Amino acid sequence: MYALQETIRPSADLRNHYSEISKRCREEKEAVIITVNGRGDTVSLSYEEYRRMKARMELLEILAESEEDVRNGRVAPISDTFDDLRNMLEGMK
Repeated sequence: MYALQETIRPSADLRNHYSEISKRCREEKEAVIITVNGRGDTVSLSYEEYRRMKARMELLEILAESEEDVRNGRVAPISDTFDDLRNMLEGMK
């Protein structure tokens, strides 16, 4: 299972301790929640972690769409799909 560690820091720390926060995000793979007036405002995380998280979300969206297609009967046997692909490829020659 995927569990991202989190730290909470006030917004002043982002200005005054950016390098430390950046290093923590990159090296410790940690999300830093920035607060304003004691309330969560933004989240800082490494670019690598952002890309991983985005890829996971995109995959989950595709899986959710697929489940909806199955529930609504918008599916075809895999053999039909391969036949359609073969025909398309033959038509390209």
